[in-house]
Amino acid sequence: MNETIQLPPLRERFFRRERRAVPAARRFARETLAGWGLAEAGRGDDVLLCVSELATNALVHGVPPGRQFRVFLRYDGAVLRVEVHDSGGGEPRIPEQADEGGRGLLLVAALADKWGVDERDPGKVVWCEFATAPPGGVTR
Repeated sequence: MNETIQLPPLRERFFRRERRAVPAARRFARETLAGWGLAEAGRGDDVLLCVSELATNALVHGVPPGRQFRVFLRYDGAVLRVEVHDSGGGEPRIPEQADEGGRGLLLVAALADKWGVDERDPGKVVWCEFATAPPGGVTR
């Protein structure tokens, strides 16, 4: 009998502070979305772009030397949540001036339904959420 193997609704992976961590985080997210049947969903590319931006921010601004960051994905059938945990200081923000850096969070804010920053000790969690529909359903 053929059975469909489904990934658990919570997935996480740690990534070292190195340049190849961002593409690896994106691959992890792509594989996870495929396992949940969301890879071809209308917002899959948006999710992957947000994972890339949040992972890049963690790598550049939030991960001290010798530390790692964590990418956490949760899907409850209606909402997909992406979290990137790091152990660095500072509070991510969208720039007020056009010539400042930080446009990655501007993209996250534009693409995700919600986003925010939570404290953790040490560091922070930068997250975003996407309303989804079950595979074959209609996105809200």
